[in-house]
Amino acid sequence: PKTEWEVIKNENLSVAEMFTGYAMILAAIPAIAGFIGRSLIGVTVPFIGTTFKIPIGSGLVWAVLYYLLSLGGVYVIALIMDALAPSFGASKNLTASLKVAIFSSTAAWIAGIFSLLPILSILSIVGLYSLYLLYLGMKIVKDAPEDKLIGYYVVLLILTIVVYVLVGVIVGAVALSGYAMTGAI
Repeated sequence: PKTEWEVIKNENLSVAEMFTGYAMILAAIPAIAGFIGRSLIGVTVPFIGTTFKIPIGSGLVWAVLYYLLSLGGVYVIALIMDALAPSFGASKNLTASLKVAIFSSTAAWIAGIFSLLPILSILSIVGLYSLYLLYLGMKIVKDAPEDKLIGYYVVLLILTIVVYVLVGVIVGAVALSGYAMTGAI
């Protein structure tokens, strides 16, 4: 990944190219796999053996909302990364921040394929490799100085967790509220 970050740093990519040619494609993996896994295959409750499926309508709402908010979350993370950059001696450049936010998400998006079979969802943990990619991207693409890189990374990591917890709460509240209202829960 170190040499690839150098290539990414020097590529002349527009925001539209990064989103349409990369982020919009990869962000669809966990959304589609999650929909199939939760609504078509179903989730089996351990030790009980009961399988339940989220209704198709609620599953579609979940998938679309998760997809859109995942893309929005990447953009928000890039905005935060860029806003924090001067405080940590890194270069302030929104395009560079978007490169880091989008391309470091690759492992997490690809790991979303494990949602296809809910029993394998635990394997999505391999998506944590994105955290390492984020660190390298901040170091190479954002030109964060070594002495401030760890602080910059930790602050951004905490804020990234907050962003994605909010995404999960919003998606769950909106998509599953209709499911709960039907008395299915």
